[in-house]
Amino acid sequence: MPALKRRTLLLAALGGPLGGAVAAVDAQAAPLRLVVPFAPGGGVDAAARVLAGALAPRLGTPVLVENHPGASGTIGGRLVLGAAPDGRTLLFSAATHVFTRQVLARPPYDPQADFAPVARFGRTPLLLVVAPGRGERDLQQLLAAIRAEPGGWSAGVPAYGAPGHLAMLDLERRAGLKLNLVPYKGTQPALMDVAGGHADLLLDSLVALQPLARAGRVRALAISAADRSPLLPRVPTFAEAGLPAFVHHSWYGLWAPRDTPDERIEALAQAVAGAAAALKSRQALRPLGLEAAVLGSDEFRIFVANELAAGSELLRQSGFHAD
Repeated sequence: MPALKRRTLLLAALGGPLGGAVAAVDAQAAPLRLVVPFAPGGGVDAAARVLAGALAPRLGTPVLVENHPGASGTIGGRLVLGAAPDGRTLLFSAATHVFTRQVLARPPYDPQADFAPVARFGRTPLLLVVAPGRGERDLQQLLAAIRAEPGGWSAGVPAYGAPGHLAMLDLERRAGLKLNLVPYKGTQPALMDVAGGHADLLLDSLVALQPLARAGRVRALAISAADRSPLLPRVPTFAEAGLPAFVHHSWYGLWAPRDTPDERIEALAQAVAGAAAALKSRQALRPLGLEAAVLGSDEFRIFVANELAAGSELLRQSGFHAD
């Protein structure tokens, strides 16, 4: 299909301006808003911005990233929930959104019933980092030090229900640890506290943590992937560091308000897939530590259901109680 025709069909599905001659009036189309429910500088924010840059030319309309952090991601979620179901305002988030009902005592919405999954965009492994002043040089030294002082070590949690939170619960269970989990409004504030020595450790996305790790402002001890990252080739996997089968990823996806028409969801999903393919072909994701891992709406719904089941069991085993 010619590129102009394909873009025209996408604009039509998204409610773009289509005159009788289907003229190139892309600049007049209403912007697409990607609402990120976390502070700037985190993994979700970085993934949203790289996707926005690739989506805009495919849709022929500006794609704006807006940060609305707080309340475990529900401030941004409520904004999208109240938006018109026209495919112009989307939530760009991660597992945090999926686990809203599991981690909040009074959730403002049901993420499964009140939102329509659009697509999964990508994923990245998690990186374990510690404050640069800590004396522990590898994972086993760190685990031994934490066991020797139960509850005395603070671990930053970007948000309850976030991939880093669930992975930290899994680390506690597998390694026999007792940590003091401290919630933050996103990855960046938690990372800054670890870099400044105000928190002891953080387990979160490679996308967000690798710049400071490479700069030596935090010390990376392990990565939660099957293989090492070319961005940090000296950092071992958890398996290499003595904790087999510890594999976790942070994944990123898009949701629309519940009543968004199916054809608009499909058009958006196709645009995300095309943008991800373009980013992959020019290797624009590798410097971030991000991997294109696109799922369409139906596949994404099934994936989320499986993630929800596994994560809910981790929360149950940990004795987590919603605040």
